[in-house]
Amino acid sequence: MHVVLATEGSLLSRVAPEDRFVESAGVITAPDVAHEIKPNGADVLLVFIEPESRVGSALRSAIPGEARRISESERAAIDTALDPRAIMAGEGEAWTHSVLAALGVDAPMRVPPMHPSVRKALALVRTTDADESVSLEALATKVGLSEGRLMHAFTESVGIPLRPYLAWLRVQRAVALIAAGHSLAAAAAHAGFSDASHMTRTFRKMLGLKPSSVQQAVVASPFKTHASE
Repeated sequence: MHVVLATEGSLLSRVAPEDRFVESAGVITAPDVAHEIKPNGADVLLVFIEPESRVGSALRSAIPGEARRISESERAAIDTALDPRAIMAGEGEAWTHSVLAALGVDAPMRVPPMHPSVRKALALVRTTDADESVSLEALATKVGLSEGRLMHAFTESVGIPLRPYLAWLRVQRAVALIAAGHSLAAAAAHAGFSDASHMTRTFRKMLGLKPSSVQQAVVASPFKTHASE
């Protein structure tokens, strides 16, 4: 699901081609709901929330139907000026909890202590070169668990199943590479996608937009970085 916020002013959104656009400070869309966003001249912060995570499940309860518009007063309780890279890093959990609080949603239950093998698996997938395939079978062997046990322990410890986590990790890597100025083809290769078309399909499924749209947004972003090739 997507949390889309105009940092100032308003944006326009609709969830069906035949619907009229609705103006609001932001919008949250339910999982797998086709939608269209127009910035309306405003800078926009877009954050993807995995619907199967604990935060995603809690946020889903605040969406009546296909989408939930965010009012100006609710947006005022959310930090829209935070560098998106900080949301992707250590400040992401606090930020998502501030969204829940602004919408009057109870925060999800505290995550139980992390299984040591899951901690090892996370370290492996985060440090594995994109050119190396990270299969469930290989990962389970390396951490000393069966495939079924690893999948269960991972969901319990992280709050999201392993396969969606790996897909989201590739998307994060690709976005970071695009923000650093790499070409779309290079970003796809270095992030672990089979090719640029695979990356485009995954972006459309998980973010609702094409990599080229991310690239265009980066050009105008005050947070853009530079490639270190």
